[in-house]
Amino acid sequence: MRVDELSPAPGSTTPKKRVGRGIGGKGGKTAGQGTKGQKARGRGKVARGFEGGQMPLKQRVPKLKGFNNPFRVEYTAVNLDQLATLDAAEVDPDLLVARGLVRPGSFVKILARGELSAAVAVHAHAVSKQAEAAITAAGGSVTLVPLPFKQGRPPVSGNQFTNR
Repeated sequence: MRVDELSPAPGSTTPKKRVGRGIGGKGGKTAGQGTKGQKARGRGKVARGFEGGQMPLKQRVPKLKGFNNPFRVEYTAVNLDQLATLDAAEVDPDLLVARGLVRPGSFVKILARGELSAAVAVHAHAVSKQAEAAITAAGGSVTLVPLPFKQGRPPVSGNQFTNR
């Protein structure tokens, strides 16, 4: 048996160290708190976020700049000139993802930049008025794809502040 293999007997306990009971011995006078300073006084604690009297970070940062709308819907813009390069009779979000124009799971909005020469049936989540007019003028059609209902976002109906 070596010294590093020694351990206390099972069930044995060591009495609690009593500090601050006179100047004799190891735990006298400052009682293990060191000498002076904020941590040696009172509870020895500092409030969370306290920076020693310096203006705390939570008070230095700008407050309430702008507004983040939790119901905002982000669209990926696809223009008519991009639709013209596809050479497809029917365009939907799956085709746009397959051709690399939009990312999977993104919402598509058709915008009116460029010309459309052939008739195209367009399925998208949103279409601008000018783009819709250009598509129908070229002999195509526009169908709006409904947005999927997101988890955690209840549908808003009417004035929600009247029944209080």
